[in-house]
Amino acid sequence: MSDSIVHVDHLSHDYGQRRALDDVSFDVQPGEIFGFLGPNGSGKTTLFRILSTLIAPQRGSVRMLGQDLLTQRREIRKHIGVVFQAPSLDKQLTAYENLLHQGHLYGLRGKALEERIDQMLARVNLGDRPAERVGQFSGGMRRRVELAKGLLNRPKILLLDEPSTGLDPGARIDLWRYLREIREADGTTILVTTHLMDEAEHCNRLAIMHAGHLRACDTPEALKGSIGGDVITVSSPAPAELRAALRERLGIEADEVDNTLRIERPRGHAFIPELIEAFPGQINSVSLGKPTLEDVFIRVTGHGLREADGEGGGPQGERQKVKGKR
Repeated sequence: MSDSIVHVDHLSHDYGQRRALDDVSFDVQPGEIFGFLGPNGSGKTTLFRILSTLIAPQRGSVRMLGQDLLTQRREIRKHIGVVFQAPSLDKQLTAYENLLHQGHLYGLRGKALEERIDQMLARVNLGDRPAERVGQFSGGMRRRVELAKGLLNRPKILLLDEPSTGLDPGARIDLWRYLREIREADGTTILVTTHLMDEAEHCNRLAIMHAGHLRACDTPEALKGSIGGDVITVSSPAPAELRAALRERLGIEADEVDNTLRIERPRGHAFIPELIEAFPGQINSVSLGKPTLEDVFIRVTGHGLREADGEGGGPQGERQKVKGKR
């Protein structure tokens, strides 16, 4: 905890009878890109709102930059930047004017503010377009202006909620390049929420969120390494029957995900011929791959990421579980 820039300890939060966060604890080290991976309703948005000081913790504690978020929110706000999922730009104003008003909110004025705006627009490769209205910009360019706004106060912690929303693949690549440059150049700690597996791969460490719980937290490589083998995906005309037969005849437990069977197996390539020979006519196709973050998510939550929907804990948080032994 002494070295942590963010320390969350047994944090819980309710909306009426619905539990959005349930006993969540983690630490973030200075200079990390730390991600929260989960579907809509996993609790990551509530956690983001707490960390960005929009709502106060109900139970548990949060310390950021060595200060208590419940009692020292105003001081913490001076040192954080926030980029929300929903656009916060005035499309009728220029890029420069949007940042100018943002600077005024932080008490910045005069030449110092002008220089900082120029620096931030240059940082996101918009230094040659300060006088253009953001309504004329592409989605990726607007997101860059949002990022420049979040960096205007030179924050020690930058929080981004689903930063790639609405961006095409090229713009997403650019966004993550800017984030890595910010981290390397300024030592900024970056906290980001996402439901995209490829985006989560960019994080130094990743917290997997589901139904208000933190299910796993480690580097992406360590999380994938926890699977301990290859992942075999089997398409069958009768997956439930094949799953039962695998258990009875070979003693193998398979998960049923999206009407396919998923098997974790060391040396999967050697097992596939045995599998096909044992069940002729019951298998349409077989694929073999190394573990992905999607596989990790299934392992620790019992769900495919796309299956989960609704906020955790309440009636809308009910989910169809992946069929398999846990």
